[in-house]
Amino acid sequence: MAIEKTNRINALFDFYEPLLTEKQMTYIALYYRDDYSLGEIAENFEVSRQAVYDNIKRTEKILEEYEEKLGLYRQFEHQSQKTDEVLDYVKDKYPDDRKLIELVENLETMEE
Repeated sequence: MAIEKTNRINALFDFYEPLLTEKQMTYIALYYRDDYSLGEIAENFEVSRQAVYDNIKRTEKILEEYEEKLGLYRQFEHQSQKTDEVLDYVKDKYPDDRKLIELVENLETMEE
């Protein structure tokens, strides 16, 4: 569950980072991306651990609210799924068409 939450927060952060305050961006990035502890963040910014915790929890809620209203991550996931379906179809339908398979492989590499 913790890994799923971390992945989700990181994904939402990718989409909605510009809508956050500088402090929100910094705390979320340090906590979720750089794996800083609450204590380490608190020490670096000379605030209490509780203040860091409260800011992170509020920011998580804000990110979820942005997603609920705007749905950018949901749309991205849907589009990625559809793209994968098309690529799988092409691979299955035209396995002997080398140029088409190369194109599919190039597209898959671009997604990564």
